Amino acid sequence: MGSYQRIHPRKPEGIEHKRAFMIGAGIASLAAAHYLIRDGHMKGDRITIFEQDPVTGGAMDGAGNPDDGFVARGGREMEEHYECLWDLYGEVPSLEEEGRTVLDEFKELNDIDPNFSNVRIVSNRGEKQREKGLGLHDKNVRELMKLLLTLEEDLGAMTVEEYFDPSFLETDMWLYWRSMFAFETWHSVVEMKRYMHRFIHLMPGMSTMRGLVFTKYNQYDSLILPLKKHLEAQGVNFVLGTTVTDLDIDIEGEKKTVRAVEIVRDGRTERIETTENDLVFFTNGSMTENSSLGDNHTPPVLDRGPAAVWELWKKIAAKDPAFGRPEVFCSDIDKTKWESFTITDRRGKFRKLMEHFAEREFRPHRTATGGIITVRDSSWLMSVTVNRQPQFKNQPEGVTVAWAYALFPDNKGDFIDKAMSECTGEELFKELLYHLGVDEDRMPEYLEETTIIPAMMPYITSQFMPRVKGDRPEVVPEGSVNLAFLGQFAEIEGDCVFTVEYSVRSAMMGVYGLLGLEKQPPEIYPSQYDIRALAAASKTMKPDDEGILQKIAEHVLRKKLEHTTFEGLI
Repeated sequence: MGSYQRIHPRKPEGIEHKRAFMIGAGIASLAAAHYLIRDGHMKGDRITIFEQDPVTGGAMDGAGNPDDGFVARGGREMEEHYECLWDLYGEVPSLEEEGRTVLDEFKELNDIDPNFSNVRIVSNRGEKQREKGLGLHDKNVRELMKLLLTLEEDLGAMTVEEYFDPSFLETDMWLYWRSMFAFETWHSVVEMKRYMHRFIHLMPGMSTMRGLVFTKYNQYDSLILPLKKHLEAQGVNFVLGTTVTDLDIDIEGEKKTVRAVEIVRDGRTERIETTENDLVFFTNGSMTENSSLGDNHTPPVLDRGPAAVWELWKKIAAKDPAFGRPEVFCSDIDKTKWESFTITDRRGKFRKLMEHFAEREFRPHRTATGGIITVRDSSWLMSVTVNRQPQFKNQPEGVTVAWAYALFPDNKGDFIDKAMSECTGEELFKELLYHLGVDEDRMPEYLEETTIIPAMMPYITSQFMPRVKGDRPEVVPEGSVNLAFLGQFAEIEGDCVFTVEYSVRSAMMGVYGLLGLEKQPPEIYPSQYDIRALAAASKTMKPDDEGILQKIAEHVLRKKLEHTTFEGLI
């Protein structure tokens, strides 16, 4: 898995004369800064990170206090085989224990406390689903097998609902899938195919979320903050409250060179001249751009106005086809939005309710619900989770923070007769309590000393919109001298968007590509080629019938093991 690539590249000639400019301060830019320093031998003070917001981290956020309420717009599910992410955090010092890395403390915690969900689905106002199967019919299994084998170019811009028989959309597998990954029926079936290839080794744990790993705190405190401090200690410049409005790109034939970065800072327009010797990294597109927050008594506003990051990508894309087609991802807000809400419970009553559904007591820094609990019959398709507590370092004992989200914000609730997008925090919480079996006359007890902060995100699933080759630019476009694209809207063959791993991998590719280093990112974990993983996935999809893939896998494996010390293993 890439140990041969874990070399220390030689110092690139002239690196001391280069500068690097990062547009956006999400995980991709922070990772790129790290790899410029570690593998590119660039001094930290030669790196500048521009961010329009007053805080770093991009979509990996987390903030607040016990009085006003905590908020995190979303979270990330991770697994052991995020090879690039763990390469990064294997070198970032822990903020809690001297001499340890973030990876050291992360792995230790997840080894002691492996994730497992006791209750993944509820319905009928709090009835727990005990069935762990995926509910697939033979036709659905054949469709999934065909999807694994079909080339991406043959699927084109086909959607999930265009590919599958309607019966698949009624299965437990689709319910698990869409609620875990935020897939909609109108999203790209190519992206679903990539997820199947990339995470097929996790399919046996789909109903229990076994195999996932989680941070100790929210992902800003656990991942972004230590990385930011690590970069600051090496002199990296963070320029917040600054918007990049355009890149002056000189295009001569196939050669593409950024000649200037145009910014707005403190209300003033500035132009930073660049040469072929400088490097520019752009996190094109954003899942959390134009997010808005509400409170207990106010719904969030859906912001359909101009979005700076998307506008910048549009300007750049207009200069050359190699820079992608942003309109594919950002032009239909009603298909890319959803809403989440963060619950701060200071009284403890909601905590007790969630302990009932998690079927475990919430202990400090231990698994709580084990991932999301999805309400099958919710008109909003709502899910709720309590991650390890405390989720925030300034969260007092006795305070519980939960997070919920739903995929259909335009639908009316089953208890609240309003569209989710029109609801206040209290109304969102009441709808959740209703589905958890709490009667209306008892709801005020739960609302007392509880703060609910809703978040509306217009572009949160824009990365899943149907697309074809060329819609996402290559990390380093052909002919690019000094420009690389980072993050969820750059093209990385074989990897999955909506993951932290994808962003970090793009950072590696961008740095190594522009500097011409004799090093490659770690291989994407190849479980799709592991016959054991394929056999286990096949058995999970159809446990009452070994299935064709299971039979083929076991037959081949038996043949390979004949007359060896492993004969009889299968």
